Amino acid sequence: MATADRISAVVFCALGVAMLVGGYTMDRLEIRQIHPLSIPGLLPMLLGGALALCGGLLWLQADPGSEAGSERLMQGGSFSRLALTAGLACFYALVLVGWLPFFWSTALFVSCFTAVFSWPGAAGGAARLRVLAQSAVFGVISATAVTLLFEKAFLVRLP
Repeated sequence: MATADRISAVVFCALGVAMLVGGYTMDRLEIRQIHPLSIPGLLPMLLGGALALCGGLLWLQADPGSEAGSERLMQGGSFSRLALTAGLACFYALVLVGWLPFFWSTALFVSCFTAVFSWPGAAGGAARLRVLAQSAVFGVISATAVTLLFEKAFLVRLP
């Protein structure tokens, strides 16, 4: 697993640096006398820097002693979780967004995603109800935060 982490870290760092450089070289639009904090390349620069930082942290935390469990990576559990994640993400992007308002689409997606991947398999009804309640709360909080961030900070009109 450490090898996969190291490879991913290099890819994330390279992508982050490319985003940082690309955002820095974007047109600043000084001719239109816009505020320096509203330059078009600011968000890609911030995201690129954050991605490069996360890649560096991933590189540092990769444990070379964890290679013993790397054979589990190719078993069905990893691919079934990947397929479930891809399916939920596609359902969110292709069906929910546009059919429901963005806030409710995001709340429903985050709630379902959290519930599916936190579901207690053999636990009783109380544990399952707790997971469903926590997932619903987390979904509403996440949707509120994302909606406010895009509408108020980035001035993006959401569907």
